[in-house]
Amino acid sequence: MLGLDLTLSYDGAPVVHGAEIHLEPGKVTALVGPNGSGKSTLLRSLARLHRPDAGRVLLADDGRTISEGSHATEPADLLEHGIDAATLNGREFARRVTLLAQSRPTPGGITVRELVEFGRHPHRGRWVAGDADGAAIVRRAMELTGVAEFAEQSVDRLSGGQLQRVWLASCLAQDTSVLLLDEPTTYLDLRYQVELLDLIRELADEHGVTIGVVLHDLDQAAAVADRVVLLESGRVRAVGTPAEVLVSDVLSSAYGIRVDVEVDDRGCITTCPIGRYNTRERVERLAVA
Repeated sequence: MLGLDLTLSYDGAPVVHGAEIHLEPGKVTALVGPNGSGKSTLLRSLARLHRPDAGRVLLADDGRTISEGSHATEPADLLEHGIDAATLNGREFARRVTLLAQSRPTPGGITVRELVEFGRHPHRGRWVAGDADGAAIVRRAMELTGVAEFAEQSVDRLSGGQLQRVWLASCLAQDTSVLLLDEPTTYLDLRYQVELLDLIRELADEHGVTIGVVLHDLDQAAAVADRVVLLESGRVRAVGTPAEVLVSDVLSSAYGIRVDVEVDDRGCITTCPIGRYNTRERVERLAVA
């Protein structure tokens, strides 16, 4: 997937300026940056939920994953052979791309299974019976996200974290080659944050899914992403591997606060924003204590 020269605005006021973003099959691309930098708006434009003032979004011409023989994945190939996302009808697009938004209106009076089954809508004809693989895919999606145990429970009784995982299951049930996630760890406790990041890597590594994810937690971005796109004031400030983008001077400039970065012997990146009270000396003193 390639977003090319995207300019996006709200009520005539530009919020993203000529951004280019390339999401590679089988790779995780994390979008990071300060509040208001345009991360979620850019992701929504890739999902066709925000119409660009300029620019376009291109998809691989067959919409399939790498394991199924997808081609036209490099920017030059996409420019020559890719499909303009705007030319696809709603069902065609939904078979290729799905988005887990920050918040969704949740219908009441239905079960977890029924909500997950909503993800099968692009694959069904007029009758549910026409979706031969649907039941197995829904079951697999619930197992992957850890919600199978309360499949018959009403969604009205779920916590925020449980509901977030159910919506993710619905996205997985949509079974697309491109998965877009907007702050997916919101509402999740530490265990499920880690399990979600593991799932994101599994989808990319083992199933060749193209993944774009907005994250506020820079350490999570460093842990899960192959590439990081740093946005600042609606512009792409830096693109590269976590080690190339998540460096102290770049982050400090983008966020307007001192951000120290440490890399351990395993190559794991840890960021530490320095404020008036969490000074480096205090952090080190607490670590020793």
